[in-house]
Order: sequence, then structure tokens, then C-alpha cells
Amino acid sequence: MTAEEIRQHLVEVRTHLEDELLPFWLKRGVDEEYGGFLTYFDRDGDPTGETVKTLLCQARMIFSYSLAHRKGYGNGAFLERARQGVQFVIRHFWDETHGGWFWTAERDGTPLDRKKIVYGHSFIIYAFAEFHRACGDAAALEWACRTFDLLQARAADVLHGGYYEFFEEDWRHTPPGVYGGDRKSLDVHMHLMEAFTNLFAASGHHIHRRRAREVLDLIYSRMLQPEHGTGIAQFTPDFHPLRAIIFKNVWGSDRDVDDPEGRPLDNTSYGHNVELGWLTTWAVDVLGLVPADYYPKVRRLYEHCLEYGIDRELGGVWCEGPHAGPARERNKEFWQQAETLVAMLDGLQRFGDLHFWEAYRNVHRFVFGHVINHQVGEWYALLGPDNRVIWDYLGHAWKINYHTVRSVIECSERLAVLEEAAGSG
Repeated sequence: MTAEEIRQHLVEVRTHLEDELLPFWLKRGVDEEYGGFLTYFDRDGDPTGETVKTLLCQARMIFSYSLAHRKGYGNGAFLERARQGVQFVIRHFWDETHGGWFWTAERDGTPLDRKKIVYGHSFIIYAFAEFHRACGDAAALEWACRTFDLLQARAADVLHGGYYEFFEEDWRHTPPGVYGGDRKSLDVHMHLMEAFTNLFAASGHHIHRRRAREVLDLIYSRMLQPEHGTGIAQFTPDFHPLRAIIFKNVWGSDRDVDDPEGRPLDNTSYGHNVELGWLTTWAVDVLGLVPADYYPKVRRLYEHCLEYGIDRELGGVWCEGPHAGPARERNKEFWQQAETLVAMLDGLQRFGDLHFWEAYRNVHRFVFGHVINHQVGEWYALLGPDNRVIWDYLGHAWKINYHTVRSVIECSERLAVLEEAAGSG
């Protein structure tokens, strides 16, 4: 690993970020007629005509535009896009009667699915905190804190720990099974930890730090497979593992599952594992925790992906597999590639093992050679084991710029640090 090799990767990453990815979202996304964001784009970057607005994507767009501004891009243009998104969400998604945020809305903001889903609330906290960090907006921070307080009052499980995730409009629990009322998930708790950590970075309030650490420690003590240290997707309220099912109110598109009862119990997601890993090291930094308490667990997550998740023949990272053994589901999702890129650089920085650099190069070449639609600027959603595109849309109810923009900015910054260190060494 030489400074020149790192520089070549850095140039490629920065070129994609500045000439392709950010320009794509500078031209698209904002709903000029009603406000908020339109998120459905075909392989050419053209609107598909679908206009339903999900709380998740509205919040993630706010986050990405705010992050881009905070990192020095756009000369204020990204901040203004985020600002109008904040205003739209507050005006149309907030429930004045029961509190909380509706799940989906019509293009004009008329609520559609009025359920209260904690997944969306976590991203409101994450996004509004990021908007505050980008521009100092006090009202956005107040809304983030208000949402945090609401989750403590309505969703926190004071008996078993963690948070319930699915509620009706009036905060009654939803039915069990596919409506999620009887389940907790690693994914949502990971994003709550991420949100609470960003909220602490914005507010400095001790309670935000404490709750972030509580969720982080809960994940590592209750939601990982004990022998291998890898993530388990879904649980009963008292944290007994369950087969992971697809929830009706959450996934607008998802990969097919052969077993109608859900994914096998012996199953883990490479993307979620490594995303948890680098979000953990970030949280350790932000929250001022002791690295030695967490780094060995993070390394296990990364090394599991290295051993079983990386396609060393055709490149990229597969989707899922058992906690020990070859990958079972070998499609390649855009977001898992994005999170693996960051995680492998994080592994290199934290642990100094060149195997992480080899894995980064592998996934980098796959992403830049197969996943990015360079003519348009964004990433395809899903590729098959043979690297052929399966889902070619660039935007959807569940896919916008959160994973891609964040990943490329993270990689740009980390590669710059590595290049400087290699050059000075």
C-alpha cells in the first residue's frame, strides 16, 4: 500500500463525488411544487411518476444535504434544499393530536400511512441534528430533542430494554408478525444508536450520550450471536432470536426470500455487520468511550465480512449468509457496498491490517466498475452474483442519497488521512 496507490483511489472517489454524485442530487430531489423531496428515479435519472413521500426518505435526504453542506460542498445550495425539507416534514408529517411523525404522505403532504414507526423517528433525530450541526438552526435541534423525548415516553421498553418499533397512529402497539408489534430488530436499534450519538454531537446533553451508550451496549450484549459476534436481525421483546421476516409497512422493495416464514435463524447481514462496526468506532469517538471496550468486537464483525462476505473472484460484497460458513444469498446491494467501503478503511485505520486495504480495493473496483451509473451519477440498487444489474432504478421510496453520499464523503476523508500518513511514513 503506497501513497500513490491511495492517491489514485482518492482521486477516483473525489471525482465521483464532485462530478457525478453531488451534481445528480443538486439537480434532482426537491419537489418544486409542493416542497419536500421526490425520490423515485429510473436508470436514466428521470422521474418515474411515483410521488408517495416516505418519512424515512424525506429525513435521509435532509441528512445527506446537510452533511454535504457541513463538509463544504454546494456553496449553500445543499443547505437550502435541506432547509425546505425540514419545513415540509414539520408542516405535514407531525401529528398534532397524538405526537410523533406519520410514516408516509401524498405528494402534497396529505398523510397516507399514519402509523408511528420508530425507524422513521430515528432518522428524524439523525437528520435534524445534522441540519443543526450544519447551520446552527435552534428549532431543528428542538424538534430532534422533542422526538428523542417522545421515544423515551412512548417506545422505550422499561422491562426488557431497548425500544418497541411499530405503533398505530395513537401509539397503541401494532399487531404481531408482519406488522411488527411483537418484534425488535438490530437494524432499528443500530439507527437509534446512530441518531442518539449525532444528537449528542449537536446538543452536548448528558441524557443523549447516556441513551446512545445504553443502546450501543444493548446491541453488543443482546443482539449479536454469542459465539461468532455477528448480528442477528430480529427478536422477541425479551431478545430471543426470531426468523427475520419482511414487515408490511417498511420495505417497499426487498429481495425475495425462498422460505415464506422468513430468513433462516442461522443468518447474518454482512452490510449491517460492518455498518454497525464503523458506526461503533464513530460513536466511541463522539461519546468519549474506551476504545478497548469495543474495538475487539468491531474487529470480529469486520473479519467475518472479510472471510465470508467478499466476492474475491468478481468483486463486491454479498448480502447474507450463516454466522459461520459461505455466503448463502449472493446478490449485491448498493447500500452494503457503500457501508463496506467505509468499514474496510475504518478497519485499516483502527487495526492496521492490510487485509482491510485489499478488501477495500476489491469493493472499490466493483462499485466503480459495475454499481455506479457514471453517465447519470448515482448507484444502481441491486446486482446479481454475476454482477449484472437486477434493479436498475437510481431512486425509490427506500433508496436515495443517504448511503451513497455519506459513504463517498467518508471514504474521501479517510483516504486523504491514509495518503498523508503513507507519504510521511
